[in-house]
Amino acid sequence: MACGDAGRLVDEMSASLLEALFSSAPVGLHLLDPELRVVRLNTAVPPMQDLSADDLVGRPLRDALRIVADDFEDNEMEILLRDVLESGDALRERIVRARVAGEPPQERYFEITALRLLGPRGQVLGLAVTTIDVSEREWARARTRVLEAVRRRVGRTLDPSVSGEELVGAVVPEFADVAIVEVVDAVLRGDDPPLAPLPPGTPLMRTAFRSSQDSPLQAHPVGDVRRLPAPTPFTQALADLRPRVVPLHPSDPWLSVDPARAEAMHASRCHTLLVVPLALRDAALGLVSLYRAGQSPPFDADDRRLAVELAAHTALGIDNARRYVREHAVAALVQRRLLPRRPESHTSLQAAFLSVTGADPGAWYDTIALSGARTALVVGKVSGRGLNAATTMGRLRTVVRSLSAFDLAPDELMARLHDTAAELAAERADLPLGDPLRRETLTADCVYAVHDPLVGTCVMAVAGSLAPVVMLPDRTVTVPDCPAGPSLATGEDAPFTTAEFAVPEGSVLVFASDPRVTAHLAQLSGPLRVVPDYGERPLRDLCDAIVYALPDGLGADDAAVIVARVRSFSPDGFASWRLDTDPSSVATARDRTRKRLTAWHVDAETTYNAQLIVSELITNALRYGAPPIELRLIHDRTLTCEVRDSGPAAPHLRHARVVDEGGRGLFIVSQLAQAWGIRFTPSGKTVWTEQSLPGEED
Repeated sequence: MACGDAGRLVDEMSASLLEALFSSAPVGLHLLDPELRVVRLNTAVPPMQDLSADDLVGRPLRDALRIVADDFEDNEMEILLRDVLESGDALRERIVRARVAGEPPQERYFEITALRLLGPRGQVLGLAVTTIDVSEREWARARTRVLEAVRRRVGRTLDPSVSGEELVGAVVPEFADVAIVEVVDAVLRGDDPPLAPLPPGTPLMRTAFRSSQDSPLQAHPVGDVRRLPAPTPFTQALADLRPRVVPLHPSDPWLSVDPARAEAMHASRCHTLLVVPLALRDAALGLVSLYRAGQSPPFDADDRRLAVELAAHTALGIDNARRYVREHAVAALVQRRLLPRRPESHTSLQAAFLSVTGADPGAWYDTIALSGARTALVVGKVSGRGLNAATTMGRLRTVVRSLSAFDLAPDELMARLHDTAAELAAERADLPLGDPLRRETLTADCVYAVHDPLVGTCVMAVAGSLAPVVMLPDRTVTVPDCPAGPSLATGEDAPFTTAEFAVPEGSVLVFASDPRVTAHLAQLSGPLRVVPDYGERPLRDLCDAIVYALPDGLGADDAAVIVARVRSFSPDGFASWRLDTDPSSVATARDRTRKRLTAWHVDAETTYNAQLIVSELITNALRYGAPPIELRLIHDRTLTCEVRDSGPAAPHLRHARVVDEGGRGLFIVSQLAQAWGIRFTPSGKTVWTEQSLPGEED
């Protein structure tokens, strides 16, 4: 083909291509002169099909666009086009939102590209502007953004009510103008959701409401619990668990069933309702109601599919929260049943229990009456949450109570508790691989302190980082220096040590299972200054003052707290005598016991039994113990008889044969006493008995 023929062919094809673009191409094409007036345009695109090109040629671009669409989002378009004319830099893929005229008007998105046109001599001829309708693409992107927002936000907390708030915050105004979430009331309390169809009259709670309007009108406030009137699209959706897109017309008969909701929809200018059930495994958890109002386009089939995905994700989050609520309720119930409801009565120590609001059923507290008018104060915390933590806590609390009955020193008791916790951890490690409890590491912190009112001291041992705060009568606040032993069940073999500190009358001790509580109180250098004269105020006032003193954001969980005030033990309530190592000391001890109990107005039977007990204990000490020997009587809620000596050998109860002349001493003691035991000290041992006093039983 000759060059001239080829050139003519190219010119003809170019002219034909240009004609085809302006006559039938699906892409909007505009030629503008340097004044941004329309020179030629493509009327084949849908918005232009009903228009005549002659009516638009010669008009400024802004006027031509207003004929096709109004409410352009980008008001700077004319400025941008003039910048293209001046600089020659192309405007590429600018997204513009516009409302296309029609019945009803449609909101659409257009992608604008503008190129400068130059003549043979470089003169500016005008602009070529293309517009592509990208509404479907942008709507798909918007739906994707909404879905990602819901997946990112909804279900972050384990509160079913908050899940609804997270959902409406993610969909308004990006997807709907008004969003409402209503959840079956029983589900919020942790009960299993009812199977569909939802039984008539099932109460639902409105947990969330969000509107893009400045002054939204609600039919019912958030928190309102009500039964849905029927039949409505809402009850139908809860019956068959299928979504519905409902155009709203004032004449719809179902609106008369729920006039409050109808009035709110009319006041908000809502024109379309999309109602989606919150469903999971054929069970109905609640309902999501989405509205579009004013100039927003109606919901379509794609919107309905998206709403189903949003509701499915929200339903899963609500169900997870429901399961947590139920487990926490069960764990809290177990914790309440395993913990003492009130402290035991102690003459020398007044105690109160406090539980800082939270969600940690692994925390425990306890006060245990020990021999010799002493009191053990115990606070601990097991790792983990839920029912497993509560049951493990109950097991460790039972072990502590059992070990305390043997009068073990705090460090020895803690060592044995450490061994028990290690065995529990080993049992957990032997669970089947699929058991989730196997993956939870078991550790526990505990503090065990023994208050002795007769010497005015506390001796304690600590596993972990727990330490009490002591507020002395002179209003100084101290934290006893006790070396922290390893947390229980950690596998560490470091020994536990004890610390002894003075607690004079009027002192207040605060033990907490969360070290942040006591650390904050210690930093205040007088945490209860807000309550004057805390040494005299009721302990419940002091508990309230502690709660008020804790700042928001401290991070303390459900800390178990003991607040204890030291009271004096009456000097007339105990007596002690140093005895000689002569056999006549037995008669002396019996005589002194009788006289002292008579002065205490103890009944004759108890006095007689106490004389027999003292006689046997002194005889044992003379035969098998070592001097010095001391007898001590304590008149408290029980009558305690104690015999101390320096011998290391511990007597043991045995059953003598009929022909034996001895060996019945401790057997007689065990029959006459309510309880008896042996307590070892660095200087020897103490054999003690307790007898109940008439009218003093707990």
